[in-house]
Amino acid sequence: MRLMRIGDPGAERPVVAIDTDSYVDVSDVVTDFDGAFFASGLESLAATVSQRVAVGEVRRFAGERVGAPITRPHQILCVGLNYADHAAESGQEPPEEPIIFTKAPNTLVGPDDDVHIPRGSDATDWEVELGVVVGKRARYLGSDEEARATIAGYVLVNDVSERTFQLHRGGQWVKGKSAETFNPCGPWLVTPDELGDVGDLAMWLDVNGVRRQSGSTKHMLFDPVHVVRYLSQFMVLEPGDLINTGTPAGVGMGLTPPVYLKPGDRMELGIDGLGRQSQAVVAAP
Repeated sequence: MRLMRIGDPGAERPVVAIDTDSYVDVSDVVTDFDGAFFASGLESLAATVSQRVAVGEVRRFAGERVGAPITRPHQILCVGLNYADHAAESGQEPPEEPIIFTKAPNTLVGPDDDVHIPRGSDATDWEVELGVVVGKRARYLGSDEEARATIAGYVLVNDVSERTFQLHRGGQWVKGKSAETFNPCGPWLVTPDELGDVGDLAMWLDVNGVRRQSGSTKHMLFDPVHVVRYLSQFMVLEPGDLINTGTPAGVGMGLTPPVYLKPGDRMELGIDGLGRQSQAVVAAP
């Protein structure tokens, strides 16, 4: 399934996309795609969607705003330097264990919402990433099979970052990651059965029509299953948690000279099977 939320900010309703033109409205049986929904499992929803498609209860998209496919999560966890080429452009060696940091959960916005340049910023950057949504409460996972069963689905995310805040304002990455609008997500959450091989998905990002990032999830140092299992050794994962799994080379910080976002720019990005995003860059209000 491809889970979506459409409608104005704060008033999104849950739907299941059938294709790029049509969907099944499930807002009468699902309150929202939140932690409680994921904890209850997806099986009953899949049956409902199949029944409604069979009897023609399918609607066409009519230009509605697309929100993030999940509600604000309990936490957003991120993996740093998870691609060797990105580590190299950052001037660092590939890590021996996953580097973990957090983003404020209220950074989550829709895939086509504006991205704000924060006040005082001089180095706002882009990062196309594969996101993992946790489907059940998990701690001390003992095998890859258990970790794989913990994953509800995958999403496209843009892990927007302010490099000066991240690297030169006390060395705490969370400050460079947590400005409002810094985590566009969606358009869909795709369940594992529909996505196929998550270990070989092409990913890309353009700024103002110029290709800046072009990579593949096959170049991850630590794959999503490993990351989920690893994280569960240090914290309890909750249903609906979002994990950003890292970005390939091509970020603005890695260019010579560095190139950063400014108001008036536009980012476009995508991952095979997970759709695409398009964000206007604007000054923070």
